[in-house]
Formats: sequence, structure tokens, C-alpha cells
Amino acid sequence: MSKIHIMDEVLSNKIAAGEVVEKCVSVVKELVENSIDANSTEIRVDLIDSGTKEIKVTDNGIGMDEADALMAFQRHATSKLIDEEDLYRIDTLGFRGEALPSIASVSEVILKSSTGSVGEVVHFKGGNLVKQEKCESRKGTIITVKNLFYNTPARLKHLSSLNTELSNCVDYLNRIALSYPGIKFTLTNNNREILNTIGDGNLLKVINSIYGIEVTKNMLEIKGETEDYSIEGFISKPVISRATRNNVITLVDGRVVKNNEINKTIIDSYHTYMPETKFPIVILKIEVDPSLIDVNIHPTKMDIKFSKIDVLKTLIKNTITNRLNNLNLIPKIEPVIKYSEEEPKLNVIQEQIDFVKSDNSFINPYENQETKIEINEDFLENKSVKTEVLEQPVKKDYIPELYVAGYAFGTYIICQNDLGLYLIDQHAAKERINYEKTSYMLSHPNDQKISMLFPITIELPINEFITIKDNMELLTNMYFDINEFGMNSFVIKSHPLWLPKEHEEEAIRKIFDLIITMKDHFTLEKFNDRVAMTMACKMSIKANDNLSKEEMEVLINDLRKCNNPYTCPHGRPTIINFTKYELEKMFKRVMN
Repeated sequence: MSKIHIMDEVLSNKIAAGEVVEKCVSVVKELVENSIDANSTEIRVDLIDSGTKEIKVTDNGIGMDEADALMAFQRHATSKLIDEEDLYRIDTLGFRGEALPSIASVSEVILKSSTGSVGEVVHFKGGNLVKQEKCESRKGTIITVKNLFYNTPARLKHLSSLNTELSNCVDYLNRIALSYPGIKFTLTNNNREILNTIGDGNLLKVINSIYGIEVTKNMLEIKGETEDYSIEGFISKPVISRATRNNVITLVDGRVVKNNEINKTIIDSYHTYMPETKFPIVILKIEVDPSLIDVNIHPTKMDIKFSKIDVLKTLIKNTITNRLNNLNLIPKIEPVIKYSEEEPKLNVIQEQIDFVKSDNSFINPYENQETKIEINEDFLENKSVKTEVLEQPVKKDYIPELYVAGYAFGTYIICQNDLGLYLIDQHAAKERINYEKTSYMLSHPNDQKISMLFPITIELPINEFITIKDNMELLTNMYFDINEFGMNSFVIKSHPLWLPKEHEEEAIRKIFDLIITMKDHFTLEKFNDRVAMTMACKMSIKANDNLSKEEMEVLINDLRKCNNPYTCPHGRPTIINFTKYELEKMFKRVMN
């Protein structure tokens, strides 16, 4: 008797469910994507106990008739692929035909659907059909999933806490709402509304619904294209950052994806604009011909492969860095004003809020007051106004003319002009100046070097000695006169001019350390950048190093010449601004 046999359909669906349905958000994702593919303009997701007890998705899409309602629960049944050629031009979110049968095999599913005539109800439990009957003719589909994993206790036991499951669902709905601003999304949990978007196609409104006004007013629109790729979206100013990469959201042809190479390119574009431990908020929409991508890598369809990915990465980096380079990024300090109960609060209406300033930043002059402020709908809806602001030419003179007015704590230079007061961190400012100077010298090397009266000898472990030996050409091109000395040592007889005085050996050891630690991920560009950052810090004045007025003026003038004078190479601010208006508000010279 043969030992090999064909598994029954319920068993095979349970196995498939192990790949497709991992947690509650997996069900939400598959059902919402089906609703989008059905041309829905309104999608509502209602959860009970974060989806562990019930997930209900309601849409107003094209619906299904009696035959399709049953066929949809057969494995590999789909309306989205007809033949093999379609697999290379997938333009829908779903296409595998595994989601519904997989979900039905590990839960209880009730589907109500109608194309506008008679409705149809089908009820599955554990993959078996329980009931089929007619129902009301509301156009669209309502699908309810109850008791997820009730018949797979091992998977049920490994569900996360209710808060974690809810967080995952919210995160996905946020991302898909950003991908489809023209669809109205509603999410509730235990009858409490969590997300509600308008669905009018305005991405900035969706950002406001998810992140709030503080983030919305600090978002910058970006656009770029090549022959193969088109990108658009919003990026946050460096003043807005998060502790994790979770808010770097990549959307490809409407699909929420995770691609480490693309995410790394986005984060690297903020290099020196924010600390390495902080990350921006980015919503990047990528449009590409479906033939240039492969989404058929994993059943969850979250991973994706790109053709010509280097072209896309270059487009993304250039678009983001050009946008950041053309901005005035001096942080403005806004006062916190509290009112007693006896004092009348400011009557703030939308028309009084000026969201747009000439430096391309969105501001709210009443922020941090105990007054409710709503986002200016006129600003969000008037796309012509938004475009005009974003395309207005920006002056290259990033930092205005400043006059030294004092010194604080031996660290901060106090300056002023007609617009207000400015504080400059002398170490951060000098670090930025030295970083850009050293970066330039590394990318434009010359043969100017200093011969040392007493050569420096550096001894290393054998493995590190071998790594440095393999990169001797790199050091020679930087105009180090370096030779092997014994079994595991090097002798340096001369070095380039930009090495910090009296810290030459320490600086050379730092360069050696960089070569050793970067050996597996070494690129000349990264190495030069790390060297420039290291040397800039060593060469810079420190806090409590008192400067004369003339030295302060030289530092300010040098800072004004930098390509990015707003942050040090590590992303800390070099300069902040108290406007005259804000100072007068704090002293109550103005009361509105």
C-alpha cells in the first residue's frame, strides 16, 4: 500500500495558514487588501479585544454574487490572475488566492456580500461550510472573523498581549491609510474609535489624523522621478524624530512593504542632520512599472525585490538631501504661556493661524498654550497654496547677519539682529566647520603633509595588523608616510595637514580603528565620512574654552559658509533662535 497520499483540503489550508496568518494583524491586512482590490472607497475595521475575539471588515466595494462568495474560499481561487503572464505585471494587492481559505481554516468566518441585487451569506467554521443563504442587498462586503486560532491551540497560545496585537493592527491601518488617502478608513476596538480618515485624497490630512498637528506642520513635500521610477511623499524636518525606524514608511504602487535597502537609503539621507540614534518620519510613495518589481517572494507580500535598485536609491537620496539642503533649519524657541482661570483665554480660530512662513516651515504661534487648536482645513485643501510655498526659491544665505552680544557659560555665543536673539553652541558649530573642511580635503587630497621629528610607532594584534596592511594604499592616498616595522607594527613618518595638532597619534589610532571595524562593510565614502567626523571632534574647541569677541565673529562667519550650518556632524543643533515676537510675548509686551 502506498505511503504517500494527498492531504485533504482542510489540512492543507491549515498548513498554508501558518505562513499567511501569524497574528491578528495578518487577518486585518488580508481582508483590507481584498476590500481595496474591490474598489472600495470606505473601509471600516471593528475589533473586539484587539481582534482576538472578533475582526469585522466592512466595505462598499463591488461585492460578490452567490458563485463567487463560495469560490472565494477555495484554495488558489482568485480573480486577479488569469495566466502566467499576469504574474509578471501584478497591479493588485492580493493575487495568491490563499488568504480566505487559510483564515477560514483556523477560525469562524461569516461573509455577507452583494453586487447590488440579492445578497449572499456564507458561514465557515474550521474550514467547513456551515450555512449558505440569501440576505439583504447592500452593495459591498462584510466579513466577520471570530475566535481566531480556536482549533490550533499552539498558535493561539503564542498570540501576543492584547495591547501588542492592537498596536500591530493600528500600525498597519495607519500605513495603508497613508498609501490610499482617497479611501476613508475607520478603525475601532471595543467600540472605541482609534482612526478615522476623511478619504478625500489629501495625504497631509491623513498624516494629521495619525501623527497630529505638531508633526504635520513640520513635514516637507518631496517629488522626484527617473525614466523607471517616480517618488513622492512627505519627510519630516530634522527637528521631528523618533527613537525607532518604524515611522519610515515605504509604499510601492500602493503596497505597504519593508525593504531594508530602501529604508537604509532614506535614513542615510539624514546623515549629520540628526543623531544616529534618532530617525525621521517619512512617507515615501514609489511608483514603478509592475514588471520591474517582484512581490511574489513571501506569502505576506511585505517583502519586495526591485530591478535597477541602485537607480532608485540614488533618486531617493538626491531628492531628500536636496530638499533638506534648501531649508532654513534653525530651531525656533516658542514660549509656554499659561493663563489663570480669571484671565480670558485667547479666542483662536482657524483663520488666525498662519501655518506658512517664508522659510518654508509650518508654524503655529499659539502652540503650547492651553488653547485648543485645530488644523487649518483651508491650508490642507488648497493644493495650489501648498505647491506655491514648496516651490518658492530659497536664499542660499542660510544664517542671517548676526552681531555678537555676549557669552554664556563659556559655551554659548549670544548673538542678535533685528529679528531676535540667537544662541550658538561653540563646540557644535566648530565641529560642523571642521567636518565640512576635512570632508572636502579628503575628497580633494593634495600632497601637503608634515614630517615628524619623532616618528610614531603603533603596535597592533596580528589580525588587526593584517587588516591595516591590506589597506595601506588607502592610507598612502591620504598622504600618510607609513611603513611596516617589525612583525606587527607600523611606523608613521609624516601625516596630512588636517590632523589635529598635539593629538596626532590618537587621531591615527582612530583612523586605524575605523579601518578595522569597517572591514566587512567598507566603502571609501563611508570611511572618509567617519574620518571627517572623528577629526572634526578632535580639532574643535570644547565647552568652557573661552573665546575672544574676534574669535566668535570668525566662527560665526565660518559657520555661515557651511553647506549645512544647522547641526553638528552628529545631528545636534548648532544654533537656536528666540524671535523678537516670542521674547515680547514672554515679557507680556504683546498679548496676542
